Amino acid sequence: MEHPRPVSVDAETLDVVIVGAGISGINCAYRLQTELPHVKFIILEARDRIGGTWDLYRYPGVRSDSDIYTLGFAWHRWPIHQPIATGAQIMEYLSDAVSKHCLERYIRFHHRVLSANWSIKDQYWDLVAVDRENLSKHIRARWIILGTGYYDYNTPLQPDIPGLDSFKGKVINPQVWPPGFDYNGKRIAVIGSGATAISLLPALPERAAEVTMIQRSPTYIVPAPNTAWLHHYLPQAFTYVFRRIRYLIYPYLMVLLCQSFPNFTRKWFRMVVTKVLPRGIDYETHFKPRYNPWEQRMCLDPDGVFYKALHLPNVHLITGEIDTVSEWEITMRDGQTVGADIIVTATGFVMMMGGKIEMRLDGEPISWRKRYTWNGAMLDSIPNMMFMLGYTNHSWALGADDTAIVLTRLWKFMEKNGVKSAIPKVPEDATTGTQRVWQLSATYVRAADDALPVYGMTGNWKPRNRPPIDYFHARWGNFTDGLKFLT
Repeated sequence: MEHPRPVSVDAETLDVVIVGAGISGINCAYRLQTELPHVKFIILEARDRIGGTWDLYRYPGVRSDSDIYTLGFAWHRWPIHQPIATGAQIMEYLSDAVSKHCLERYIRFHHRVLSANWSIKDQYWDLVAVDRENLSKHIRARWIILGTGYYDYNTPLQPDIPGLDSFKGKVINPQVWPPGFDYNGKRIAVIGSGATAISLLPALPERAAEVTMIQRSPTYIVPAPNTAWLHHYLPQAFTYVFRRIRYLIYPYLMVLLCQSFPNFTRKWFRMVVTKVLPRGIDYETHFKPRYNPWEQRMCLDPDGVFYKALHLPNVHLITGEIDTVSEWEITMRDGQTVGADIIVTATGFVMMMGGKIEMRLDGEPISWRKRYTWNGAMLDSIPNMMFMLGYTNHSWALGADDTAIVLTRLWKFMEKNGVKSAIPKVPEDATTGTQRVWQLSATYVRAADDALPVYGMTGNWKPRNRPPIDYFHARWGNFTDGLKFLT
């Protein structure tokens, strides 16, 4: 990689630097602009557009896997009366939000942050970023906010599939779907059973000759109507607020139900799915997961389009272990074969926190590994740094907004009391055990466990996994417990 060229200019001094112009970064910018209009801040975005995940993923059928009323912003109304949105609709919504609230003035595109070092003496972060010309930019900031997501944008997960290197066709990871890729008349094998594979399957059969989804084991895929009716009878402003509150509470209660009564929800799921399955596809083989509901993320199927696709003559579903891949064929361990011109590996992400920024504390490297997490937003012993962490069992943006709200409350408190630094300090009673930050059992999640931070056992160090309660805590709860302040 070409080394960045230095520039001989003084460092720019700011109050806050937000890294990333996705949903989390845009929302944080709005909260700062609204609650702290005197604070000087910018957003540094490595790409050439806003959107983060929603700009990166461009595969056919890309859509949200949670409702847009809570995935979107509390402060900018979603204009379409459908809870599940396409990737293009989400990008249009984000662009509209940024434009209408004048947030584009804070965004600097093609600025990739390489490093950030906290000076204990100066109580400032010293950041180094590079622009599109590979010129170094030095920035000093009192706070750094990481809206960098939870996976590696530049390195797709490479699945360990025997013989994949010998395949003569095209191998595509959905994270880097080729622009304008022509799959007309092709035989496509989609490997995976998560939200990406579930979204892809219904979008491919119209143009492809054959589409076969290959899953190692079944997952929970719940068909649900993607329609709304309340707006026909009540004012739009009211219906948006009502839907946001409803979707804040209802999914949370559903998760509680699944976790508290797994046998009941398993039976309910079987009843729902068997009604929409075509003849010839066995529920026990293809749709009875090995795990309880919400031990892995449950997939939503808007308007049942996934199950409708299974009724098409050119769509097939295979469950089992792959034995090997040859030049134009995938062979399963049970002897079944799948001919393919294209293999799509929808098997997860390379999970990581911090966006590959080299973080240092007075020159000493900062490790995220097994470090305790305060309030789902800060790391033990790391001053004036927050990261946007969403929910695994709800919309990501709800957790990110809680963090932005805590930031504004904390800033006002520090300003009022003449405080410069806030440092999380984990108490002994919180370290009697650890709890995983990512409480799902998917293979790619388990593979990353050792590199991720952890939750503790008490107070603000416990997991943030109850969206309605977490919102009230962020707004009105104790936000100083567990923090040490320096003037």
